[in-house]
Formats: sequence, C-alpha cells, structure tokens
Amino acid sequence: MDYITLGHTGLKVSRITLGCMSYGATDRGRQTWSIDRDDAFPFFRQALDAGINFFDTANVYSDGTSEEITGAALLSMVPREEVVIATKVNGRMHPGANGQGLSRKSILSEIDNSLRRLGTDYVDLYQIHRWDNETPIEETLEALHDVVRAGKARYIGASSMYAWQFAQALYVAELHGWTRFVSMQNYYNLLYREEEREMLPLCVDQGIGVIPWSPLARGRLTRPWDSSTPRSDSDDFGRALYGDVDKPVVDAVLRVASARGVAPAQIALAWVLSKSVITSPIVGATKVHHLDDAVGALKIHLDDAEITALEESYRPHSVVGFQ
Repeated sequence: MDYITLGHTGLKVSRITLGCMSYGATDRGRQTWSIDRDDAFPFFRQALDAGINFFDTANVYSDGTSEEITGAALLSMVPREEVVIATKVNGRMHPGANGQGLSRKSILSEIDNSLRRLGTDYVDLYQIHRWDNETPIEETLEALHDVVRAGKARYIGASSMYAWQFAQALYVAELHGWTRFVSMQNYYNLLYREEEREMLPLCVDQGIGVIPWSPLARGRLTRPWDSSTPRSDSDDFGRALYGDVDKPVVDAVLRVASARGVAPAQIALAWVLSKSVITSPIVGATKVHHLDDAVGALKIHLDDAEITALEESYRPHSVVGFQ
C-alpha cells in the first residue's frame, strides 16, 4: 500500500479509502442493498490486511448503522490510532425543523451522536455532507472550529459543492482564524469530469486533499454497458447520472482492460489515481474482488496512449451531485 499526506497536513492516508456506505442495517434508511454487520466485518479485515488505513462513512448512511458497524469493526481489529476515520454531517437524522443541516445546533449534536455510534472519542476527519443553503457559512465554520478545539475532530473537510462556495468557505475561515477545510470529497470519474473545470484547480492552488466519491461511476465503469446489478436495478439516482453518450467511454475502459489482461475497475481507478490532484479515491466493497481490484490499480501506470483512449470520447455533462 502507498500512503500520501492529506492536502497540506501531516496526516498520512492510504491511496485507497474504503467507503462504508454499503455497510448498514437493511431495515434502516433507504439502501436496500446494504450488507449487515456480520457480512461487513470481513471487508474491514481485508482492507486492513491490504494496508488501507482510511475509512469513510456518514451519519446518514443506513440511519447511523454504517457508523456503528464501522466503529465496531475497526476498534475490534486495530488500535484506534492506527486508522483514520472520517464521517459526515448534514443529512436528515430525525424528524422536525432541526433534524438536518449545518446549523450550530445540528453540528454540535450530531458530532456527539456520531462519536457514540462509532465508539470513539474523536474522528480524524469531520466533513460537511454538501452545502447548506439555509445556514450562513460563518455559523457552520465556527461550529466546526469549536468541534476541533474540543478535540472531537482532528481535521475538517467538505464535499460536493460549487467551487465559488468552497473558495468562500476557505476565505471566511482564514478571515476569522477558524479551522480550515483540508479536503474535498467530490464526484469525479471517467464518466463525470466536470470537476476539472474549477474545483480541482482550486484544490491544487489551495493545497486541498481530494478524496473523490464514486470513482467507478457506481459500477458503470466495471462492466459492459448493457449489464446490471441488483444495486443498479434499484438505484434511481445512478440511472439519472448517465446516458448513452457515456457508452463509448465504458467501451474504451473495457478495451484497455482487455489489452492489459486486468479488470475494468482497475483501469478506471488507475486513471483516477494518475491525476496528481487526487489523494485517495473512495471505493466501496461488497465482494472480495472489489478491494483486490482497488489495491491492484495502484500498480497500473497508464501510458499516454491509454489515457488518450480513455478520455477522448468524453462529452460534457450537466452539473450533478451537489444535492
């Protein structure tokens, strides 16, 4: 496993992050394809054995049960200081007017709830799960600063938003002397490259670590275009993201993978990892080969001709993923 610092920090994270959205109680939340505690634990063991030390979840995943499983698995297998645990806040966690969002009330309540579910005194990275249009960014940033000063989070990060919003947040934090975002968890893969226009250059300029979600385009880059999985069959959001215009890109991934004799997922991940701005793509795993493919991608170095073949069929997309 390779390790890299997260942006302009001293925190070292593995070049692959295990995304824990897939782990949770199937009767909680909206994810009918989640796998429960007993079936999830082996994936944490496999990740740790592969050298992965970076694990990402969120309070809203399976109504908090993803955090419960993530904390229980990791803390039963390794000392707390050996892993980097990230979680997120914003999504609705209970009924009522203040059941979601990035107000001071929500953040200070939800960090304690997340720590309780995770079974730890602190998270390494506490991230805002999208922008909250109903809360002033000053209120959000001051609350996050207080979370860090209280020792409940080591660093703070952000997720998908417009580049101007992220620039505003960085400026406001610096203006007030508050804790600054160190990472951006955004949507980026071979089928969606709109982040290359503004967000990724901003992250380079500001020394922000980039930990993209869905680097395999919700599995579309891992299989022939017309095939499906139980998850894709029930994934209304995923079906709205892609169209026939994306098929040539998927076909190119399959051709490069075939020529190399490797899995398509390895080629798609190797492309993401080839971008110097990328710190650690977030990969979900519900089958043993998912993590094997992810780790194997670290050994693949695409040449210029392969990168051109993968990129040349891309067509611009409408901006998505900010909600």
